[in-house]
Amino acid sequence: MSEFKPLRSVLYMPSSNERALEKAKTIAADAIIFDLEDAVAPDAKPAARESAAAAVQSGEYGRRHLIIRVNGIGTEWHDADIVAAAAAGPDVVLVPKVNSAAEVQQLVAALEAAGAPEKTTLWAMVETPIGMLNALSIAQASPRLTGFVMGTNDLVKELYAEHVPGRQPVITGLGLALLAARAAGIVIIDGVYNDVKNLEGFLAEVEQGRQMGFDGKTLIHPGQVEGANEGFAPSAQAIEDARGLIRAWEDGKGSGVVTYNGKMVENLHVESAERTLSIAEAIAAL
Repeated sequence: MSEFKPLRSVLYMPSSNERALEKAKTIAADAIIFDLEDAVAPDAKPAARESAAAAVQSGEYGRRHLIIRVNGIGTEWHDADIVAAAAAGPDVVLVPKVNSAAEVQQLVAALEAAGAPEKTTLWAMVETPIGMLNALSIAQASPRLTGFVMGTNDLVKELYAEHVPGRQPVITGLGLALLAARAAGIVIIDGVYNDVKNLEGFLAEVEQGRQMGFDGKTLIHPGQVEGANEGFAPSAQAIEDARGLIRAWEDGKGSGVVTYNGKMVENLHVESAERTLSIAEAIAAL
C-alpha cells in the first residue's frame, strides 16, 4: 500500500496556459490536473501536451498529486496523449468518459505499451449513464485503476437534467459510483461546482460531498481550494472525538459494553475513528 495522500482539492489547470501552470506551483491544492481535454482548444492541444509533460517532470510542484487528463478514447489526440503522459510519469493519468471494463483494460494496455512507470496509475471519469451503470465492473477492471472522478456536468447533459442546489437529478448516479468505488477500494473525487462566484453554494456542495463519502472535490478555480481543503478535512471536534472514542475503547476492553459520550462503541466506530486520525495526520504532514 502506497503512502496515503489527501485529495481534498483537485484543481483543473489548462495545460495550454503557461501562466496557469506557473501559478499552480503556489496554490495549496492537494492535486493538480494538467488538462489536455475540455480546457484546451483543438489547435493548442499538441503544445499543451508538451507543457503538461514538462510540468510533471519539473519537480517544481512539491508534494502535490500530479495528474494528466488526456483526451478521450476515439479522439484524434488520445493516442499521442497516452504516449506523452506515459513518458512523463505523473502520479495519475485521468481519462474522460470511461464506459466499460474493456475500455479500462485497453487503457492499461496502452499505458504499459508506452512504458508508463509502475507508480503511474489510471483514474476513470464516470460521467455517462452507461458509465454509472457499469461503475462496479469499471472499478474492478484492473489493479492499475485506482480512482474515479465524477463528471457531473456531462451527466446532467446526458440525462437532460438541470443543475439545481442539492443535485437531486444526479444523486442516483453519484451513489452508484460511490458504491462501486468503495466496493473496489478505490479513490472517488466529486464533480466540479460551476458558479465560482457563489461561495455559499460551493461550500454547501462540499459539505454534501463529504457527507456522502467522497474523498475530495474537483475544482475549476483557485478560489475554491481553501473551501475544499477545510470542508474535506476532519474538524478539530471530529479529531478530539476520534481520540476520545479510541481511548474509551482501549480502556473498556473486556468490560462487555463500551460507551463514549453516552453512545455505545463497536469495532466499526473504532475503525472510522482511526481513519479520521490517519487523514488528519496526513494533512498535518503537508
